[in-house]
Amino acid sequence: MIMAMLTKQEKRKQMINLAMRRQRPGSGSLIAFLKKRTAVINYPDLSPVLDPIPWAVVGAVATRLYMPERLTQDLDIVIRKSDSGEAQRRLVGAGFNRQGRLSVGGWSWLTPDGRMLDVVESSEDWLDQALAEARNNRDRQGLPVLPLPYLVLVKYQSGRLQDLADISRMLGQADQTALERVRELFSKLSPEDREDLESLITLGQLEMKEPGGH
Repeated sequence: MIMAMLTKQEKRKQMINLAMRRQRPGSGSLIAFLKKRTAVINYPDLSPVLDPIPWAVVGAVATRLYMPERLTQDLDIVIRKSDSGEAQRRLVGAGFNRQGRLSVGGWSWLTPDGRMLDVVESSEDWLDQALAEARNNRDRQGLPVLPLPYLVLVKYQSGRLQDLADISRMLGQADQTALERVRELFSKLSPEDREDLESLITLGQLEMKEPGGH
């Protein structure tokens, strides 16, 4: 079947199945590196601009709380769609320059010092709870980060190869309590994808094993 003709769900399953066939214990990276948590790049803290509007970091920057940092210049955050108008007024007032609409909903901005900021607007039922938890779920810089179960769900729904790789690496390093929270969220919101979730957990745990280990 031609890849372009597949649905997003079918493409995602093919990529996961391919990874399951090829993955072996160990990743070629030192386990100590995989467990390392850093905040090498300082991103804009939007709290002084947006408060009291709740917001949380998503995307590549969010993953550094759960796995080794991937260096990127772009910051992605999520807010409630109902807060869009007020958030835009606050950003413009603080010198941010609106660039254009995002395909997922929301707007792309340039910060006053010329960096990219994507503000994703969402009306998901779970978002209020996720944003409330993010207030006390902060990275080493102190930015509020979307809690792991919701970040996994968002990245899974995106279905991009990099997002699936991020999911498996984050879940491979999560403890059992965190994994159960992810499973519970998928059981509630995306039960048809539980099998794929378990495959991604297995892939991540294989990466954390020493080659030749059991």
